[in-house]
Amino acid sequence: MITPAEADRLIGQHLQCLPIESLPLAQCAGAVLRENIYAERDQPPFDRVAMDGIALRSQSLSATARTLRIQGTQAAGDPPLALAADDACIEVMTGAVLPGGCDSVVPVEEIAVSAGRAGLAEQLRVEPWQNVHRRGSDTRQGALLVSAGVRLHAPEIAVAAGAGMARIRVSSQPMLAVISTGNELIEPGEPVLPHQVRRSNAYGIVAALRERGYQRVADDHIDDNPAELKERLRFHLKTHDVLVLSGGVSMGRYDLVPQVMQELGVRAIFHKVAQRPGRPLWFGMAPSGAAVFGLPGNPVSTLVCLSRYVLPALSGSLGEQPPPPERMALGAAVTVTPPLAYFLPVRVQHDDWGRAWAMPAPTNGSGDFSALAGTDGFIELPPGPNTYAKGFVARLYRWS
Repeated sequence: MITPAEADRLIGQHLQCLPIESLPLAQCAGAVLRENIYAERDQPPFDRVAMDGIALRSQSLSATARTLRIQGTQAAGDPPLALAADDACIEVMTGAVLPGGCDSVVPVEEIAVSAGRAGLAEQLRVEPWQNVHRRGSDTRQGALLVSAGVRLHAPEIAVAAGAGMARIRVSSQPMLAVISTGNELIEPGEPVLPHQVRRSNAYGIVAALRERGYQRVADDHIDDNPAELKERLRFHLKTHDVLVLSGGVSMGRYDLVPQVMQELGVRAIFHKVAQRPGRPLWFGMAPSGAAVFGLPGNPVSTLVCLSRYVLPALSGSLGEQPPPPERMALGAAVTVTPPLAYFLPVRVQHDDWGRAWAMPAPTNGSGDFSALAGTDGFIELPPGPNTYAKGFVARLYRWS
């Protein structure tokens, strides 16, 4: 069996980078940027008024001349006015261009207006460039604003709009197929017999994918019938970029997925990883370039392998910059007995000092999916046998 790190490496070597498409900016929220965004012009593009008030030439004020004639009004979006004389000022609005000849703005709260004149208190000091957002003080024309590989959220979308980009190049959404296998699985809402179980894994997988922004997600269920499995998987391999299967990859008589994949020409990259839960994990590549993740059918194993391998791999195929690993200290001692990497569900709790702790929330085996409710994710502990004390720092993988 390979280690989780080796599984990461093999998946990264084989998963293909998705193509690029150009989309209108309004459709790019949640997409991964595939080009750099540069400043269209200086930002701000002009000396910008930062407060409502009056604009004036600071050197024109003296201890005796503290009243100025209001020459006109400069609104945001209007062409700039020019100061006509030293004894004048111009009423200005936040966001407007600073009028020509002015170098300072006095807020409206600090002036008294009467009969078209603005009076300033004798003790009020007026400094050059006060309440003025100077041109280019944020960024200069041509400066790099957002790098390729960033997932676009509200701030990045606003920055792109400010850079004048009506369309941007992003990663195409992958065509994903979530496929559960097994005769025992019954849809929620359908009558269920005592020897049957609900089809829950697929719903969890689809939910996790949609939470990460994947929109093109198909869902299918296939019985443990070799002919039907082969026919349906052949169709999905032709029409999808990535297949995520739940079940059928262990060593039982009806674990048919590895054999059927081989018959369909899908090359097995690895089968089995030295980890608990999720040891039977299977990964392969089809001649078409489609990637196939065969997740173990036990619910805890399914969700752990999805978060540990599938979701990071999909992000990589989008060209997304990998986030720094999130590490957290154990909130209680944990003993790991088998010589396998151990994935332990946890709840993130904060103490009175604001420190985050990964509090163990072990399940009653890999079939105990109900124990995952209320957990935040899982930590990866090194193989045993060993006891890891409270405070041991481990990698945290969140469900979403």
